[in-house]
Amino acid sequence: MNRYGLLGKNISYSFSQGYFTQKFKNLGLTDHSYENFDIQNIGELKNVLAQNDLKGLNVTIPYKQDVIPYLDELDTKAEKIGAVNTIQFTKNGLKGFNTDAYGFQKSLEPFLEQHHRNALILGTGGASKAVRFVLDELGIANIYVSRSKKQGQYTYEELDKDIIEKNTLIINCTPLGTYPNIEDKPQIPYQHIGANHLLYDLIYNPEKTTFLALGETNGAAICNGLKMLEYQAEKAWEIWNTA
Repeated sequence: MNRYGLLGKNISYSFSQGYFTQKFKNLGLTDHSYENFDIQNIGELKNVLAQNDLKGLNVTIPYKQDVIPYLDELDTKAEKIGAVNTIQFTKNGLKGFNTDAYGFQKSLEPFLEQHHRNALILGTGGASKAVRFVLDELGIANIYVSRSKKQGQYTYEELDKDIIEKNTLIINCTPLGTYPNIEDKPQIPYQHIGANHLLYDLIYNPEKTTFLALGETNGAAICNGLKMLEYQAEKAWEIWNTA
């Protein structure tokens, strides 16, 4: 048996299990399975790793950074980003990769216009690190927005008309608005969003979050995280098959 799975917390909603189960079926891989490893703290990872026939893991909220000390090696990109969402089981141990960056870049690029030169990244968790890495690579100036005040970041309270109008790319890396809490949204001044804006939400369930809907109402282009997930899943599959 070749077992794969997703490591996270409260992940029954997850896209990955359905995606890979269907993929294995389409490929006729009857000896492959994909399951959710829903753990309440990172210490429980030891129990997961002790199981037989594991060939690869995806990692989601909130363990993309916490998982790193348990790995034997990091891919160069994952090391630069400081977050891991794919684990490869090799002869020499566990190797961490970040395929979020690949997925984000591939899904973002078709929407980018010349005027998207400045970006706000809402949230500072593991996923936001991959987003920042990509924006830096693309030469798009970016700044984090967080609930707490830190140097070189904005708080939500500080966001005003000038900041919103300057930053025409706004990316939601928080879980706010995820099903079932679909009324939730990042607290930004939506009234200053206009036709030059691109709003990108890493959330894919619901398909159109309140964050995206409010942006669209004001004329902004919008994109959810489904394509990013598909791209990062395919990249993870590629990595697992080169072990």
